[in-house]
Amino acid sequence: MNLRHSPLDAEHRALGATMVEFGGWEMPIAYPSGTIKEHLSCRRSAVMFDVSHLGTVRVQGDDALPTLQSTLTNDLAKIAPGRAQYTHLLDPDDASVVDDIIVWWHPDGDVFDVMPNASNTRGVRAAIGGDDTTTTRAVIAVQGPAARELVARVFPDAAGVGRFRVLTCSWNGVPCTVAGTGYTGEPGLEIAVPADDADRLWRDLAGAGVPPAGLGARDTLRLEAALPLHGHELGPGITSLQAGLGWVVAWDKETFIGREAALAERAAGATRRLRGIATEGRRPTRAGCVVSIDGAPAGEVTSGNFSPVLGHGIALGFLPPDIEMGTSVSVDVRGTPVAGTVVSTPFVGG
Repeated sequence: MNLRHSPLDAEHRALGATMVEFGGWEMPIAYPSGTIKEHLSCRRSAVMFDVSHLGTVRVQGDDALPTLQSTLTNDLAKIAPGRAQYTHLLDPDDASVVDDIIVWWHPDGDVFDVMPNASNTRGVRAAIGGDDTTTTRAVIAVQGPAARELVARVFPDAAGVGRFRVLTCSWNGVPCTVAGTGYTGEPGLEIAVPADDADRLWRDLAGAGVPPAGLGARDTLRLEAALPLHGHELGPGITSLQAGLGWVVAWDKETFIGREAALAERAAGATRRLRGIATEGRRPTRAGCVVSIDGAPAGEVTSGNFSPVLGHGIALGFLPPDIEMGTSVSVDVRGTPVAGTVVSTPFVGG
């Protein structure tokens, strides 16, 4: 398999990052500081992630807005140019989530950057058209309570972007697109910078006091924030309603792919729901672990890990839709039962 590489690949290797395959890309999972330190640095100050493996499909022109409106679940009429929106692309037959997507609506009005998950870019482009511009840019996500303060030292315009806002601006004469989005549960922003200039911006941010973090910390951070990961909490056989994301669906829109199947499920009621589970001790659960209630299998874990902030295990999993908060469960981790409790989410923040 020929893996793709970020424009920042050489920077990661120079920093001693451990590289792994992810979604067809070779990306840093952690740096020598380690995942837990990177995680806590994001919660307490700020870190930067290379998320260039995410796709970018640019859709523009007079037909761009109606095309996206008739394809994706959310309603772009609720926002305006210069804003970002979270949305889903559904399977037409069973309303399962083909991909979850962030749309960056440029201030220019008829330019949209649709941001699919890494391995889903081709399928999303087939549904919406447009141009795959992934290779032309890098995307650097600066996340944490001090993110904007630190970014302001080298890129003041970017630091001013509001939550779920989008702006086009320049850094040292280099045109960039910046969105107030992220995947950690912390304040922050994401900067799309031309590929040839990405290494200089990365080093400038490091010089401003923003350390790098790998995809390992990004995963534990999003899990603490109870944010879904495609292939775990979303994907084939998993619908927006089952994942607790019915708010992403504009039910009153006249058309979007999968609308009839989604409406049918809403009328019948979802047969399972994604819930949070706090487990005792440090031993993490993993995707696929069976969750039992009173000795009877009741569901399974979709994502699980140790929470660096809470100091014990946490998990997301599909359970009966009527399960109550506080219910005691047991999670089978390779034959060992781990006690847990159904809890509200997010686990951290919110």
